[in-house]
Amino acid sequence: MSESGESGGAGPDLSRPDVGGAGTGGPGQRPSGLRNPEAAVRGVGAAALVAEGVGLLLAVVPLRVLGAGGNTGTALVASLAVLCFAVAGLLRHRWAWWAGGAVSLAAIGLGFVVHLSLTVLGVLFGLVWLYVLRVRATVLGRR
Repeated sequence: MSESGESGGAGPDLSRPDVGGAGTGGPGQRPSGLRNPEAAVRGVGAAALVAEGVGLLLAVVPLRVLGAGGNTGTALVASLAVLCFAVAGLLRHRWAWWAGGAVSLAAIGLGFVVHLSLTVLGVLFGLVWLYVLRVRATVLGRR
């Protein structure tokens, strides 16, 4: 750094009030430093739900080979996967965040009806969903 305080283009000048990291904006700015933190958190939640839906769809064939649940079990698992995809697209609504957790609980319950491997899948994605909710609370600054 030179004596005049110039950084030489190596990064933002944090001594200026209009440039910098988190917490330098006005009272309405979020502490995360993201331009649109709500959209970023929705993307994380949607990715988790889409991954759960894909995992459920990938479970259909092994369940069919095992003969678990028959056609009804297959239809229930496929319906739950479609529900995952639908809720992923609706995360702009507050109630959809609760529905995302309910999908994991439904997978756990469905595991007791169809096959216990679905319970394991539901527990794993339930833990992922809890992590997503923690990230949401951290980024948006809400508890």
